[in-house]
Amino acid sequence: MTRETTARERLEALGIELPEPAAPAANYDPFVRTSSLVFVSGQVPVRDGKLAYRGKVGVDYSLEEAQEAARLVGINIVAVVGAACEGDLERVKRCVKLGGFVNCSDDFENHPAVINGASDLMVDVFGEKGRHARFAVGTNKLPFNVPVEIDAVFEVD
Repeated sequence: MTRETTARERLEALGIELPEPAAPAANYDPFVRTSSLVFVSGQVPVRDGKLAYRGKVGVDYSLEEAQEAARLVGINIVAVVGAACEGDLERVKRCVKLGGFVNCSDDFENHPAVINGASDLMVDVFGEKGRHARFAVGTNKLPFNVPVEIDAVFEVD
């Protein structure tokens, strides 16, 4: 019988080192845990403490670039969940839901494909436990003019 890889091993295989979770930009907590659920506040594409992407999908960014921004947001979500689990990602029982917002041009219609950047990462990191419910919507503006913001709900031990 083959041992299943851990989330940390999958992160390492993907070449991902989790960052320290970003400090909140206003009066809220990065996550709230209630019972077995962790609600992760909306995350944006921050790398090394700075916004890595600013602008609109369909104007400033292609679909592929927006997917990379969403993947970065997903990495930040995993970092926050790790903090909520005191660093032990094996406590994650399930990624329950992602909610994705895409700052885009009026004619851009492929919001789900953008958010796939984060959805695919959840499955890459957590395996079947990473499969989740989701929404993906377009909007005319997001805070700090970022192209993507995603929140999440996880079930943990």
